[in-house]
Amino acid sequence: MEALSDYEALIRMTVFTGIFVLFAALESIFPRRNRTKPRFGRWFANFGMLFIANLVMRFGLPLLAIGVAFEMQARRIGLFNLVDWPVWLEILLAVILLDLAIWAQHVAMHHVPWLWALHRVHHADEDLDASSGIRFHPLEQLISMVFKMAVVGALGPAPLAVFLFEVILNATSMFSHASLNLPIRADAILRKLIITPDFHRVHHSVHPDETNSNYGFCLSLWDRLFRTYTAQPREGHETMPLGLDRRPDGNTASLWWSLILPFRKSGT
Repeated sequence: MEALSDYEALIRMTVFTGIFVLFAALESIFPRRNRTKPRFGRWFANFGMLFIANLVMRFGLPLLAIGVAFEMQARRIGLFNLVDWPVWLEILLAVILLDLAIWAQHVAMHHVPWLWALHRVHHADEDLDASSGIRFHPLEQLISMVFKMAVVGALGPAPLAVFLFEVILNATSMFSHASLNLPIRADAILRKLIITPDFHRVHHSVHPDETNSNYGFCLSLWDRLFRTYTAQPREGHETMPLGLDRRPDGNTASLWWSLILPFRKSGT
């Protein structure tokens, strides 16, 4: 635990970089769709928002999610600190419950108008690749972290569980957004448990009924359980239009355009 506390950020950054490089390479070799915009311009905007968000959170929040977990553990506060369960069971349940919380947060992002104003920055991306998994407005990322901290505070999971969840969430977000051409049989098997690129791509359709489905990041269980699951897009994965049905004029791959989008009208 001491090593995790000291090196958590470094370990997460190393894992994140490795996973991103892996999926970026795989989607270049086995692409699912043709690109409509240059890759590196989009990457600059997507990574730029991540960089700004990390600065805001590091200097604007006294603790992050894993810090809250250490604090709850020290004070013996939270659900998991009130029971004496095996560590493996606590970690498994914590990861599952945290994934459910993120699913619920994602649903709220679509149905609460001021949250959707922020979240539509993510949906404005007209291409999908591994970098889309980190394309979130800095204010949305800040809100998401505060919400995650609240959930961690209520559950009181082991810091290791929170660390593993953060790593899993980053990995599955990049995987589910990757333009990766998985074999149909592999996709059918994997989506019974986790979110695959074809599963999640439906969520990025310009059609609102498809956008408001397939909210999961990691486990596919929640969309099936709460009946928000759409199996396939009506226009097919290769030709389905991605992005927003209405948006202001401008370059969606621009960092500045993305940062000011929440404060502009939807457009036509």
